[in-house]
Amino acid sequence: MTTPKNVAVSTAKLKITQIKSTIGGKQNQKDTLRSLGLRHIGASTVRTADAVTVGMINTVPHLVKVEEAN
Repeated sequence: MTTPKNVAVSTAKLKITQIKSTIGGKQNQKDTLRSLGLRHIGASTVRTADAVTVGMINTVPHLVKVEEAN
């Protein structure tokens, strides 16, 4: 089974950066960004690419930028 969008479950560390605002967005998208630890544009967090994190990223792919962390 493949995950939708562009992020897959793995053991890699992901750097997640918010690139767009949640103003006018759906409540579940706002809640998802808050759960990821992102509060404003430009905020970043590093998380493991487990199933929960990948699911949250795939909920808001248009609001975040995802890179592999070093």
